[in-house]
Amino acid sequence: MTIEIDLSVEAGGWGDAEAVSALIRQSVDAAVGRLGAAAADSELSVLLTDDAAMQRLNAQWRDKDRPTNVLSFPAAALSPGDAPGPVLGDIVVAFQTVVAEAALEDKSFEDHLRHMIVHGLLHLFGYDHLTDEDADEMETLETAILADIGVSDPYSA
Repeated sequence: MTIEIDLSVEAGGWGDAEAVSALIRQSVDAAVGRLGAAAADSELSVLLTDDAAMQRLNAQWRDKDRPTNVLSFPAAALSPGDAPGPVLGDIVVAFQTVVAEAALEDKSFEDHLRHMIVHGLLHLFGYDHLTDEDADEMETLETAILADIGVSDPYSA
């Protein structure tokens, strides 16, 4: 499976575009490799923005008038194990929130961004964390994917 990534950066602070693009590519490839996703090519849009834009999106789509770290907008409703269509969906990441969370959790910005991309991508593939059982499954998968690319367990204390 090949996922084409359409990356847009609409806010400052994200750093070198090539480095960020490579980090996103690495995260997506690790997730697809671990998921064993069906052999269908798909397209993914990633928007790197700021907290103000994220707050507007979160209010509009989730009725939560505050920024969040990552939002996912699937092109189609998938269940875990389903093959995506030609368009997988969109992932939006908020710069200031990711920076603040990384500092609070004593993680590198890059590793936390990798986690947010993997987390958002799993949502697009139909994973969720609405129940404790689903959350355990998703967190276990995130931890394994991140370990594949040398990132320590994001849920360890």
